[in-house]
Amino acid sequence: MIKTKEEIKVTTEENSQDEVKMFLNHLNDFEGWNEKVRTFALVELKAGEEVEFHIHEKEFESYYILSGKALYTDHDETFKIAPGTVTFTPSGKGHGIKNIGDDMLKFIALIVKD
Repeated sequence: MIKTKEEIKVTTEENSQDEVKMFLNHLNDFEGWNEKVRTFALVELKAGEEVEFHIHEKEFESYYILSGKALYTDHDETFKIAPGTVTFTPSGKGHGIKNIGDDMLKFIALIVKD
């Protein structure tokens, strides 16, 4: 099975001012996809926006940074990250990411249930 860019389901999330802060391109929107994979998406986060710190329970999340610059909070430490960086947040731990560049921050997000 394949999908073209035009066929990929895209949703948005808003910030506290009800403005679109990010686009989620759902790469796992296929019939028969493994239900343990909760999210497999190309995330496009606007400049200055963030995915607030949150904790994962009974699942892990990993990011692969494609383009842009970000501050990444890994539980209790914060790092500057750039394209080519891979992150991993195990179940019971938390993380967040903020776009500190002038352009869209693009990354692949993968969430898998335990």
